[in-house]
Amino acid sequence: MSVSRELLVNLFYTMAKTAATRIPVDVYDTLRKAREAEDNPLARAQLDAILKDIEIACRTSRPICQDTGTPYLFIELGDEFPLRSGVIEAAAEGIRRATREGYLRPNAVDPVYARNSGDNTGRYVPWVHVDLVPGDKLHVHLLMKGGGSEAPTTLVMSTPLKGWENLKKAVVEAIARAGPLPCPPLVVGVAVAAGGDMAVSLAKRALLRPIGVRNEDPRLAKFEEELLDALNKLGVGPHGFGGRTSVLDVKFDYAHRHPATFAIGIVTNCWAVRRVEAEVTSSGEARILSKHLLPEEGGGCRPGVPSIEG
Repeated sequence: MSVSRELLVNLFYTMAKTAATRIPVDVYDTLRKAREAEDNPLARAQLDAILKDIEIACRTSRPICQDTGTPYLFIELGDEFPLRSGVIEAAAEGIRRATREGYLRPNAVDPVYARNSGDNTGRYVPWVHVDLVPGDKLHVHLLMKGGGSEAPTTLVMSTPLKGWENLKKAVVEAIARAGPLPCPPLVVGVAVAAGGDMAVSLAKRALLRPIGVRNEDPRLAKFEEELLDALNKLGVGPHGFGGRTSVLDVKFDYAHRHPATFAIGIVTNCWAVRRVEAEVTSSGEARILSKHLLPEEGGGCRPGVPSIEG
């Protein structure tokens, strides 16, 4: 067995379909826990509606939300993996197929000529970040990022002298200002870097980490927990109706900065976290790595790992 274009197209098609219709298990479990802990009737009703929506999408293979997002690909490409130049084209074709079959809403609009491509691909879409790594595997994350949760993206160019002092304040102010716009409860990505593009990109990539998985650095893990507590004290709540849970988790990352800069990137993801992780070996073994809510016989849903569809 070897890696073929057809194999990669099937993989990316399955990832896109899964992202749109089957929420990650860690997100579903966290939403359920938030529902159990909620004592605000309006907030509890919103969480009930969210959970019901997720379960209907799981059973019927329909999109969790009408906005199925823009595709972002974060790829680790082994230097011995075959078909290296064909990976991005295969990803685009898999996304086109998922769009043709109705799992993705066409969201790629040319800003100059005001035309929708109709298939979720176009100039720099899907957006692709590639890291070249040792080995012979392809490791990929797909994040389908909704427009509503993208709108409050914030970049703060702080002075280095007050960088850490301004960091927590910047995050709290950004989420308070966003209010219900990004469809809370949210997952919030935060990053510090030398440049604004670096900070926002790292903050977005931080959203790929499962809920509850802390930064490996103990100091930063504690900082994530402090931010999570501070943001939930805002009381925005599910869809802005108040309550205990405004944010499901906070993820922090950083790059070394320039002595004269302290760029802070803040990116939100709505409760419909559409992310999928997968891997392909050079021998042609492809598999989804992330667990999702899957339909089961009898009409219910169960946690599991999706199979690659042909």
